[in-house]
Amino acid sequence: MKPTDSELEILHVLWTNGPSTVRQVHDTLSQSRDLGYTTALKLMQIMYEKGLLSREEDGRSHTYTAAVSEEATQRNLVDRFVETAFRGSASKLVMQILGQHKASREELDEIKNLLSDLNRDLSD
Repeated sequence: MKPTDSELEILHVLWTNGPSTVRQVHDTLSQSRDLGYTTALKLMQIMYEKGLLSREEDGRSHTYTAAVSEEATQRNLVDRFVETAFRGSASKLVMQILGQHKASREELDEIKNLLSDLNRDLSD
């Protein structure tokens, strides 16, 4: 399931901070953007219904936890992006990214190591 941009922001807060109440998520998000408490509450209720969040009830407050991992979500978003924007070509995506953005020496070394690992896996 592909989260919306707003849902992704909420997931980032929960991945970073761990289980949180709506108030805690709202307070974090409202530091960088104008977001009403009721909007955050509604979004998190929808995300719970969609299966993106789990919820524990403790009296009147609810504590929400991300029900999807950051890695799995990133993988799904990238897969969809590669399919729709680059017609399934991962190499076109990588060439576009490296052509548009200056990578640091450390990032290039990390990419080389990843490519080396992938080549080794193909050889096995």
